[in-house]
Amino acid sequence: MKISVCILLLILPVFVGKAQESEPQKKPLKIGVVGMTHGHVHQILRRGKTGGDIEIVGFAEPNRDLAERLTKQYGYSSELVYPSLEAMVQATNPEAVSAFNSTYEHLETVKYCAPKGIHIMVEKPLAVNWIHAKEMISLAQKHQIELLTNYETSWYGSNAKAYALVHTDQKIGPIKRVVFHTGHPGPIEIGCNVEFLDWLTDPVRNGGGALTDFGCYGANLTTWLMKGQVPESITCITQQLKPNKYPNVDDDATIILNYPQAEVIIQASWNWPHNVKDMEVYGSTGYVFCKDGTKMDVMEHEKEGPKTIEADPLPAEAAGPFTLLKRIVHENHTLAPFDVTTLENNRIVMQILDAARQSAEQNRTIFWNELYSSE
Repeated sequence: MKISVCILLLILPVFVGKAQESEPQKKPLKIGVVGMTHGHVHQILRRGKTGGDIEIVGFAEPNRDLAERLTKQYGYSSELVYPSLEAMVQATNPEAVSAFNSTYEHLETVKYCAPKGIHIMVEKPLAVNWIHAKEMISLAQKHQIELLTNYETSWYGSNAKAYALVHTDQKIGPIKRVVFHTGHPGPIEIGCNVEFLDWLTDPVRNGGGALTDFGCYGANLTTWLMKGQVPESITCITQQLKPNKYPNVDDDATIILNYPQAEVIIQASWNWPHNVKDMEVYGSTGYVFCKDGTKMDVMEHEKEGPKTIEADPLPAEAAGPFTLLKRIVHENHTLAPFDVTTLENNRIVMQILDAARQSAEQNRTIFWNELYSSE
């Protein structure tokens, strides 16, 4: 009997330790939602009702009618709605916030949350311009918080498969050309809600039109594929093909990024006849076409011809923004260098968009070292 008690006393701390280690994984991540005007807010409204790994502790939205409409739609209590970010944070003490306000308001979100040690995930792009982005990056680094950017394409199994075929398996040779088609028929045409349209079509609060709205996808994926290499030059042409509908911003943009050994073409538009986010990666011997999140065409060598494949979904632990956010905050998960959500990737994205805007305005090619040699 004495031996059994001794053994129990010896092993009990081990079990207690394991229980304590697993506790962060079991408890939900406390997330505050900052703003509800972004059409992508439905992602977290749906996600907060499933899985149990995140808990929405509050909504900061001054438009009470909008907040009550959306919380009622998804079955959240109206008592979770606060009139400001400050009120929501003070009342709920979130571990992280997810921003679904205007892109212009991302800076204010970081200014308030970073000094309080609150981690932040914003909807793409990171900021309205490079000036805002620099201040946000500085605050995140100073206060040692995570500042992540969420893109729909970050969770495409096809993009992950393309990266593996190019870099891990080396199936198509070194990258020589990448082409992106991103956009839709237009935010009015697809029925974006009025609260979203109000700032999405505003050059100050959105930072531009289709250039920023959809050009960021190609810039983000390119920076990932190129492992953080920056382009030598950027050329951009913007147009207003529907000035009666979008009088204040561009609705069509073509961005050309020149690298020492490759060229990237990003076609971002509110004038496509369909919703599109695809990617074509050409190597020295073959290509990978990502038609959507799963469907792909792959050609390793011309003599063998192309084959159609379907990418596997991402593993459960990497299958969405809020799962990732919980892993980072609760499990100290570390992202790979220049991963699509990282600050180092999205720093370059903002520099590319900034150079593209200047190129379009000045009607000339912008060289990287002109703008960022000292950054």
